Amino acid sequence: MIDPIQDFQALIRWADNWPLDDDIEQALREDLGARRHDITSESLLDRQTVGRASLVARQPGVACGIVLLREIILHASAHLEAELLTEDGDIVKAGARLATFAGPLRDILRVERTVLNYVTLLSGVATLTSKFVAETRGTRAVVCDTRKTLPGLRWLQKYAVRCGGGTTHRVGLYDALLIKDNHIAHIPTDQLAARITEAIEHARRKHKKLRFVEVEVDTLEQLRLVLPTPLDFVLLDNMPPDMLREAVAMRDRLAPGVLLEASGGITLETIRAVAESGVDRISVGALTHSAPALDVGLDIA
Repeated sequence: MIDPIQDFQALIRWADNWPLDDDIEQALREDLGARRHDITSESLLDRQTVGRASLVARQPGVACGIVLLREIILHASAHLEAELLTEDGDIVKAGARLATFAGPLRDILRVERTVLNYVTLLSGVATLTSKFVAETRGTRAVVCDTRKTLPGLRWLQKYAVRCGGGTTHRVGLYDALLIKDNHIAHIPTDQLAARITEAIEHARRKHKKLRFVEVEVDTLEQLRLVLPTPLDFVLLDNMPPDMLREAVAMRDRLAPGVLLEASGGITLETIRAVAESGVDRISVGALTHSAPALDVGLDIA
């Protein structure tokens, strides 16, 4: 289990001054408009009407986005208070209260949709990740996210993957070197190793904080050619389990220090066989691009 507060703070530091405040402001603006109006609540409720509300999980899953609730309130209302009853990464049952809000009912209703949008989405990512991670237990493989995230939500979705027990892959094009098939499609096979080595050495000289170096292959012959280059990972694209086992055996013979990552269309039904092949990492785009929202509601007392 991660420490949600420490991990969230570390995420913000890692994100190179990620403007979380701006993201929350934008989310509120989408719902309330530039002048911050909730026409329905303002028409029905006076400012003095106060109440309480509970954020409730309607189905079991892994909570995520709780760390954002007080930040949302700070941006939306000076009169609301929130009590957090669970933490990001906690496994919750159907009916569990995740947080409570107290204050003017107008203000509770103003933040309702923004709160639910964040929590349902991020809890859905964390919950789906936890299911993939469970399928790999007992193997060496760790589950990684990808860049297949919703625009504007990459950092939060990657945080949710961590809350579900997964691992952060590269963040974007700027923090790691990942040579994919489209990068090398024009390079003759007999030049492949030399050109990849040249690119790796250039990247390491120019980018001192490079997180890792990885090359994608889709055949065992390509794997044989790239293993002698100075890389950290090889991405094995769309290889069936039998081929993955051959790739692992080749790696063990030729370059035992290189880690292997499987990727490409991996599902909950197939990930176990992939993990048992002996690969070190499995990247799954579905964690962020196809996770169903966790059903969470806001109940007014």
